[in-house]
Amino acid sequence: LLGQDPLAGTMPTSAQLQLVELLDRAGFSYLEVSGGGCFESAVKRGVESPWERIRALKSRTRTPLGLALRGRFLVGSRPVHADFARRFVASAAENGIDVFRLHDPLNDVSNLREAAEAIVAAERDFEAGLVYSPGPTGDVDTLIERAKALPELGAVRVLLHDPTGSLQPHKAADLVRALGDASSLPIGIYVQGSGGSALAASLEAARAGAQLIACTVFPLALSLHRVSGEALAEALAGMGLDPGVDVATLWEATDLVDDHIGDEPVAPLAPRIAVRAAQHDVPASLVAGIDTTLRAQGASDRLEEVLEELDKIRAECGWPPLAAPIGAVLASQAMLNVLSASRYLTIVDELRALVSGRFGTPPEPIDPALERAVQLTHDPETEEDVVAPLSELREQAEGVASSEEELLLLGLFGDDAEQLLQAIRGRARRDEDDLAGVDKTRADRIREVVEIVQETGIGELTIEEAGMRISVRATPDLPAAPANGAPLAVPEPEPGPIVRPANGMVHVESPMVGTFYRAPQPGDPPFVEEGDVVGPGQTLCILEAMKLMNEVKSELEAVVRKIHVDNAQAVEFGQVLFDLEPLAAPPTL
Repeated sequence: LLGQDPLAGTMPTSAQLQLVELLDRAGFSYLEVSGGGCFESAVKRGVESPWERIRALKSRTRTPLGLALRGRFLVGSRPVHADFARRFVASAAENGIDVFRLHDPLNDVSNLREAAEAIVAAERDFEAGLVYSPGPTGDVDTLIERAKALPELGAVRVLLHDPTGSLQPHKAADLVRALGDASSLPIGIYVQGSGGSALAASLEAARAGAQLIACTVFPLALSLHRVSGEALAEALAGMGLDPGVDVATLWEATDLVDDHIGDEPVAPLAPRIAVRAAQHDVPASLVAGIDTTLRAQGASDRLEEVLEELDKIRAECGWPPLAAPIGAVLASQAMLNVLSASRYLTIVDELRALVSGRFGTPPEPIDPALERAVQLTHDPETEEDVVAPLSELREQAEGVASSEEELLLLGLFGDDAEQLLQAIRGRARRDEDDLAGVDKTRADRIREVVEIVQETGIGELTIEEAGMRISVRATPDLPAAPANGAPLAVPEPEPGPIVRPANGMVHVESPMVGTFYRAPQPGDPPFVEEGDVVGPGQTLCILEAMKLMNEVKSELEAVVRKIHVDNAQAVEFGQVLFDLEPLAAPPTL
């Protein structure tokens, strides 16, 4: 959890290695050290490869290490090909992962098959996750039915995952028994949420026979709304279900974490957000993301309206769980529907993929009216956004990736991963140049100080000891690529509204609320400049909303006469972005 937002970068690697050594002797069944959020944060921070972090943790532990995967999405936001999934699992196993917690965001068990086969082939433990996120009726029959298919995939355990905090204690006990009966496998439970019932649900699950319960040390439980390992171990011991976890060691781990984050507020969750999350059974992080986007658009008063729309969309999409990345897709569509004052005027490509079945099968049937809307607005030129097979990636990444694990990062995270790999190699070259002629002791000390500055965000650090003075100053980072790797994930909504004023110019208006980007990523040339000639279908800009990148294209051959919006500026639905002068004859520039 320390490796993902909002905690990424708050604790240096050296301290995290100390922490894992403490947890290694606490008596846990395994330590889950990475997953989707961790990989993405590591790549975007550009400090170290997530594979390096796993290897470093493995070298300090004897307790098995775990990795969480999102079915065909693995640790990214786009589905991957079967071969890619198999190679990713194989690389994770080679780097030290012993237990894979594999779940599908739609609870479609068929989406687990390729990764499950690779886990079994690598002789690692496959924990099959099922996401608890029912509709208002609380129906869980589909969840139980799908548990029956897990043993044939090679699962050693079923893990019930509640990302919303909506699982009540009595329901947790009933589900543990029902899932155990349906699958004939041991059951575990992983409960999140700020509603206050996570610990109670975990205890009732244990009483009903759950053999594995997810938890974390106290300060992280407070920051991330998880179950505290200290409280859980003591409560289980009091119930006569002593898990054998050394609570004193957990308090040592808590002290170590407190040394680094104890005095700093970490991503504080406003009570208003926590209340809405509990009321609507939505992950608090998802509500916080919606709120942040609405505030950027000057529409913070519409949060409740968007959450109500999110409930409607979820029902129309067959009640998919709100686990990542599906939750963000539905939330993006909910904001578009509310802020455009017209439902499904624009449909994000990820929702099209979900409704069209490209992500798998949701728990319930999809509303026929929504299916029809997707069919009527289908763009035949839009390609399915799937991570390419490794054979294609090898050709594209020649000279960039030096190993298969680097190739996997490039496939999942695109330009963000390329920047990380270039930064790693650049640091290695600079280290060799900067430390040439420096004795080994001093060189090691310099590297240590550089790592502290890189990992803590300190602007400048000076250390004097034993007649040696070392000063390291951080240089400003390059601006991050617009929201989650624009060049890799560029949905194509319907073209923006076109208005033809009396002066003959054509206004291109924003089809959604979002953030306006003139170029694919920082440092690249803009899509268009004033005076450029554009043709039908040519990209004019990108609009980003909730980490989804949407291209706005020209519908006609014209000259760009005016660009009304600055780069990275927030725009509203219907706001004029460009003035185009239609070409009836060759332009005079």
